[in-house]
Amino acid sequence: MDALLPTTMRAAVERYLTFRRKLGVALRIEGRELGLFARFADEVGHTGPLTTALAVRWATMPVGRLYHARRLDIVRRLARHLAVFDTATEIPPEGLLGPSYRRRTPHIYSDTEIATLLQAAAHLEPAKGLRPVTYKTLFGLLACAGLRISEALHLSRQHVDLETGILTVIAAKLGRSRLVPLDQTATAALRAYAERRDQHHPRPRSDTFFVTDYGTSLQYGKVNETFVKLRRQLGWTTGRGERPPRIHDMRHAFVVRRLLRWYEEGADIDRKIGSLSTYLGHVKVSNTYWYLTAVPELLAIGAARFEEFAGRDDAGPTP
Repeated sequence: MDALLPTTMRAAVERYLTFRRKLGVALRIEGRELGLFARFADEVGHTGPLTTALAVRWATMPVGRLYHARRLDIVRRLARHLAVFDTATEIPPEGLLGPSYRRRTPHIYSDTEIATLLQAAAHLEPAKGLRPVTYKTLFGLLACAGLRISEALHLSRQHVDLETGILTVIAAKLGRSRLVPLDQTATAALRAYAERRDQHHPRPRSDTFFVTDYGTSLQYGKVNETFVKLRRQLGWTTGRGERPPRIHDMRHAFVVRRLLRWYEEGADIDRKIGSLSTYLGHVKVSNTYWYLTAVPELLAIGAARFEEFAGRDDAGPTP
């Protein structure tokens, strides 16, 4: 058994990341942080099994972008994996450095805000270039289909069926793929964009559905930079300590608006939520509930239903 154990922390981390990525987990941030941890452990001359003291020593260093508890949580998952092969491995207790994550309230865009964002995107420079149409269509798709931004950016031309209005999302989060049907309005918008795109780039340099003015694929960093620019232009500021609206918040808004519409239609929410979870590409329904936020409209519906329930209970048994 000892011959199978990695001799350095770097080797241990590489084996762990390889194992997890074969399961379809990208581990971009976690992989980078574990690489830093491995380098630290090897540089200080650590030998033998991973220890809680070593993990805490690294996690509390005043470097990196993640909070101490979050960094320790990343090493804890590594330790759980290593403990399968080496029982002497110490797994740092949960909560040792406090909570590793605090859910910050997402911004639930109103219909007016989405329309304003799309209008602002349509006026990006260059006015006669493809960029304004690209961003207007991209943000519109995120708002109406609830896609992750990474899923939208990775869409290839063959995965966007402009006849049936069905997107094929390949190897999304956790390596899962799914079909995403769109309504006629969204399909028409994608069709119009494709025609404009092909006029600009009859021989594109990328197979992705959304491309830049140079015909290359859009990169998330540039997309987020453009979104932040539009956000500032629109004056979407927040109070101290609050998080400004993000691109990903469109996915949260999509879930909330979909739920509101079902309530208005009198649909069976308990049965519909499973369909919504599948549409979003979630493994568990609980992941979908995570996206729900207490907006005034939902609170009003909840209050009305509770009043109805309480009134029925106060009425007593039927004679």
